[in-house]
Amino acid sequence: MADAELSFPPHPLANPGYGKRSTGYELPRSATDFAHLPPREAAIAAYIDRVPEGSDISVKTLAKQLPYGQCALRTALNRIQRAGHLRRGRECLDGRWITRTWFSRTPRDVTWWAAFRRGDVPREPKRPTRSRAYILLAALGRTNSAMSLSHAECHALAPLVEEWFARDAEESDVLRALTAGLPPYVHHPAAMARRRLKDKLPPEPIRRDAAIRRILECAECGAPDFTDSLTDGHCRPCRTAQSPAPPPTALPADRVRAHAAQARAALRGQPAGL
Repeated sequence: MADAELSFPPHPLANPGYGKRSTGYELPRSATDFAHLPPREAAIAAYIDRVPEGSDISVKTLAKQLPYGQCALRTALNRIQRAGHLRRGRECLDGRWITRTWFSRTPRDVTWWAAFRRGDVPREPKRPTRSRAYILLAALGRTNSAMSLSHAECHALAPLVEEWFARDAEESDVLRALTAGLPPYVHHPAAMARRRLKDKLPPEPIRRDAAIRRILECAECGAPDFTDSLTDGHCRPCRTAQSPAPPPTALPADRVRAHAAQARAALRGQPAGL
């Protein structure tokens, strides 16, 4: 935003009926009005915001007032328009069709601009609440200008970034995934960001509280049990100790006689024939 604070000569006005027109539904200026734009676009938008109503903000005139060429200014104005700050349109005035240029300090979506053209917009705008994901995406162009995103693109991609945050990712992790190893020229920054956010999505974290089972206490000894096996309120050692010994199994009569013969033979030291 430093460029926006430079001092420039008085900006020329356009012919009557032309030039900049403010929307009239603005909040007071703040230091973060154009923070979501890349530095060059933020400086140009801040300059247009401060020139008087009716100023000539054509590319040729802006090139004479700002340290940017016409090609750079044309690209910047298109980006400012996509971000929701600028609209151009034709309007009939006294039987003549003229080109109007409207400027809004607050970024507006397509629906708002359509309502504005119909004369049907709220009189008291509220500053939109920007999520943590939106702020990160809006500032992406400052990390790497090739990944500059518009206002609408930031809103569309914000849910994907929120998914990263839900998986314990930090802002630095998202920035690294979106800006590291980029090709020499990025044709579609939003498409590139969408693909990387999906392909590089980190795995779901293994949370300690989800891995540890419910801890129960034995009603007999009070010892904790980590196996969730207290089905009757007692731990396994206590339940085993309280269980009665199983009754002896009755042997057939011939087996009883055979064991008795073995015992007598053992006493005499002679082998017993079975």
